Amino acid sequence: MTTNYTDFNKGKSSTEISSNNQIKTTDVNVLLNRVRLDKKKTLKKNIIVSLLLVGLISSIAISLII
Repeated sequence: MTTNYTDFNKGKSSTEISSNNQIKTTDVNVLLNRVRLDKKKTLKKNIIVSLLLVGLISSIAISLII
């Protein structure tokens, strides 16, 4: 039983091989900071919208009373 092994990297330059072997990594702290900033933005938006809604309802109620 003879097995034939072929070299898949034959014909590629060494820079192409080394670039394929590099693992792409991302910094976890960058991702966590992005999530925290997104949470802060959504919280601020929710507070602003709720304050505008309360102000609108109170102004309508005041105008109906007067």
